Amino acid sequence: MAKTAKTTRQRATRKKERLSKSRSTPVRAESKAAKPERKAKRGGRKRRGRKREAIENRPILEPNAAGIDIGAREVYVAVPPDRDEHPVRIFDTFTADLHELANWLTTCGITTVAMESTGVYWIPVYEILEAHGIRACVVNARHMKNVPGRRTDWHECQWIQFLHSVGLLRAAFRPEAEVCALRAVIRHRGELVEMAAKHVQHMHKALTQMNLQIQHVITDLTGLTGLAIVDAILEGERNPSQLAKLRDPRVKASPETIEKSLVGNWLPEHLFTLKQSRRLYAEYQRQIGECDGEIERLVGTFQPRVDPAVRPLPPDQKKNRNYAKSRNRRARPQSRTRKFDLRTEVYKLFGVDVTQIPGLEFLAIQLFSEVGRDMSRWASAPCFVSWLALCPDNDISGGRILWRGKRAVENRAGQLFRMAAYALDRSPTPLGGYLRRMKAKLGPQAAHTATAHKIAVIFYTMIKNQTEYDQTIWEQRDAQRRQNHIIRLKRQAQRLGYQLTPIQEVAA
Repeated sequence: MAKTAKTTRQRATRKKERLSKSRSTPVRAESKAAKPERKAKRGGRKRRGRKREAIENRPILEPNAAGIDIGAREVYVAVPPDRDEHPVRIFDTFTADLHELANWLTTCGITTVAMESTGVYWIPVYEILEAHGIRACVVNARHMKNVPGRRTDWHECQWIQFLHSVGLLRAAFRPEAEVCALRAVIRHRGELVEMAAKHVQHMHKALTQMNLQIQHVITDLTGLTGLAIVDAILEGERNPSQLAKLRDPRVKASPETIEKSLVGNWLPEHLFTLKQSRRLYAEYQRQIGECDGEIERLVGTFQPRVDPAVRPLPPDQKKNRNYAKSRNRRARPQSRTRKFDLRTEVYKLFGVDVTQIPGLEFLAIQLFSEVGRDMSRWASAPCFVSWLALCPDNDISGGRILWRGKRAVENRAGQLFRMAAYALDRSPTPLGGYLRRMKAKLGPQAAHTATAHKIAVIFYTMIKNQTEYDQTIWEQRDAQRRQNHIIRLKRQAQRLGYQLTPIQEVAA
């Protein structure tokens, strides 16, 4: 026992000596210097060091690559260290400075440049580099984030240059310049439509504050009846019976109901608000009309893939479809002339009649502006659907699925396919039936995604293979599904000890 107590006291003494030494200043500095060596001897730190070394020693796939960090006022550019005495330079964002940047890159022998998609600041740089014959790659900022020690612009451009040179960055999709021009006008038109809708809401608010319930009696305040009544009110008409005479014969509400809804409080401040909102709505409608004319002009500049005079349009199979009228009708360009035939122009652009696909009757021009017509950019239909973010995603670790759901990616073309799926809720087409079956099986959100996925596959296949939409394939699949359902019911009945027999029809 005495020996054991002595040994314990000796161990406590040695421990105190080690603690006192660790608190002294010289030893602490020495331990700091030796700390990385101790960490390098551990297994985990050693493996991490090997991984970093493997990344740094990757083969150079793009020797003539440069990296650009885009800013609103300054642009940081990095080239390989052996190309210039100062491989990192800073340029202003003025046009003359951007041309000087492109000339410097050409002098250094740069053929490709990677840059982040920072707002809209990258667009002028992209266009000037493209004009100088340099291939510009716009990459996702998420692919290069979370790198310690490289969070300044000076180091960020060098890190982008290194990642691009070893092939670790993937360029984002960008269609041809002509398609981008059409896309800019169509996106601007969509913003104008949203702004016009804001002023319609302001008109609703002003009418409600005056207790005029006309917006709840008629379907659309911006229709013939609604705008005629609003204009008459702004001109000074206050008699409900006279205002009710402006009712269009196709309005379902009776004249008595309309007259009753036009009795309210004519307060001057709300009339002023109504007047302002009506004028702004009319101005936005005029601007939208100008956008429609510009869209018609840009569409006419594309080289058609097919001549309708040589190969006429296929028969229209959607004449009896009476669903999704108002929703998709507002999405298409409203032509100011009768010469612009949407279906014919889309047929000339794609070479096939994609308007026959249920849900895409009025969204084809928008899809053309987003994805173009060159489907060789995507290797297959699954690659195209994955880029649209219309496929399910999951996280797998250790052989277990940790998460499964929709990909959190915003894609404008994918949203258009979702809009097409939303329009099929009451569609009598096979795609409408597919949507309703998926709703019963997966729920509304997943069903719309699955239907948009199927519409995108059909769209890709038609353009890639230049084949028309064939609805008979759905009939064959429906027959096969019905046969499989009968086989499954017979198998279940046999397990329960029963036998299914068809009902014999007895003649009358």
